[in-house]
Amino acid sequence: MRTIEASDVRDAVARLCVEATHDLPADVEAALAGARAAERSSLGIIVLDQILENARVARAEMVPLCQDTGVTVVMLEVGQDVHITGGYLYDAVAEGVRRGYKEGHLRASIVERPFSARANTKDNTPPVIHTEIVPGDRLQIRVMPKGFGCENMSRFAMLLPGEGREGIAEFVLRTVDEGGGNPCPPIIVGVGIGGSADYSMWLAKKALTRPVGSVHPDAETAAFEVELLAKVNALGIGPQAVGGVTTALAVHVETFPTHIASLPVAVNLQCHSARLKEAIL
Repeated sequence: MRTIEASDVRDAVARLCVEATHDLPADVEAALAGARAAERSSLGIIVLDQILENARVARAEMVPLCQDTGVTVVMLEVGQDVHITGGYLYDAVAEGVRRGYKEGHLRASIVERPFSARANTKDNTPPVIHTEIVPGDRLQIRVMPKGFGCENMSRFAMLLPGEGREGIAEFVLRTVDEGGGNPCPPIIVGVGIGGSADYSMWLAKKALTRPVGSVHPDAETAAFEVELLAKVNALGIGPQAVGGVTTALAVHVETFPTHIASLPVAVNLQCHSARLKEAIL
């Protein structure tokens, strides 16, 4: 059994909150540069140049990539041989978010009593925490500040099994098309298929953590990702919806076995400011 101090978790989360909101991941930046080289729309090229310049300035001057520093989504992979000592794990994560957002001078966007008073908590807590128990003695922490221009465009459907691959593709395309410029394209499209209603939504979110353009290990799923990306980009929405061939940088699909009577499908969109940082303790 390996022991990890709750204070180390707190400090890691605080650091990751600042890093994620200021430093665009290398895979996302490379995908944007590749999109800029391939884009045919003159306006689209201008937009992509501005996005890339924004990433450069944010990193160099330590200013947020976007004014919406989002809801703080924290994904934990907890090794089954890990013991957290010195405090409750979720309290440590929340305190890390609180410190990171305050010390990093990041916008607080979380409101409590969501259907009535909607009072701002003033420190971006509580975070949304997803926990998976995995083999080993390590704790992996991923921090994703998720802006809500893109999160608001999330969609879920319980399709009939007979709708199959074509029905899924139609649903994904309709979701992206209806979103238009709201999710700030070029986007990353996370698709969760199978499981239950709640689990497919989680799969769609988790799909966004894969490196942009990574190839799914399952050949059928990988081929479906390529097909969906081509169809999404054929919509012509383009960078920031000015038109062009780059509506999405990637489509990532994750699947899970499901019930014989259903076909759950979830779509979670990520904006071009695809903020994600991780640490392993």
